Amino acid sequence: MNRRDSIKALGLTALSTAVLVEACKQPETKTEVAAPAETTKEAGREQWEMDRDKKLKSETFFDKHEMATITVLADIIIPKDDVSGSASDAKVPEFIEFIVKDIPEHKVPMRGGLKWLDIYSFNKFQKSFVELSQSNQLSIVDEIAYPEKARPEMQAGVAFFNRMRDLTASGFYTSEIGVKDIGYVGNSPNQWAGVPDDVLKQYGMQNVKI
Repeated sequence: MNRRDSIKALGLTALSTAVLVEACKQPETKTEVAAPAETTKEAGREQWEMDRDKKLKSETFFDKHEMATITVLADIIIPKDDVSGSASDAKVPEFIEFIVKDIPEHKVPMRGGLKWLDIYSFNKFQKSFVELSQSNQLSIVDEIAYPEKARPEMQAGVAFFNRMRDLTASGFYTSEIGVKDIGYVGNSPNQWAGVPDDVLKQYGMQNVKI
């Protein structure tokens, strides 16, 4: 897929098939992280916000296999090119791990979608998605990346990939790498060279010293 032409702003759609619901009933695993001795106040943020972020970062939702699958998918959606790094270079998988905890309605569709992807991959190639060759991975992605062309029976995969694409684009284009990729420089100091010559000439002031 072309990196920029293929990323489209598509609405998020919840997955609803029975197999995905069942796949999502796994218990969450949590990893405790020792709290720092002091909490440093961050400018523009309330203490409750920092405490909430700290709690979310101390928890783990996706297991290693799920994170590996997310990483492969994210890099298919936004691969490394001559302009910038890939989605994983921009730490998009870590962003997705955080965002599903921050916005819990992503949890069931994302976990279910990852399960759907592996089930489909096993049925088609007898391997999980991350174990496939790149060409076989892309062949599956091509079946779910284009909603208007996808077969009716692929709608669960389409809904999952839409969500995955949205999260990947959001994570990438809010990262340092992504901001540079689109050429945004923000407010920066500049030097004023004076009124342009054509404007001065227009008002008959080309010989006036300003």
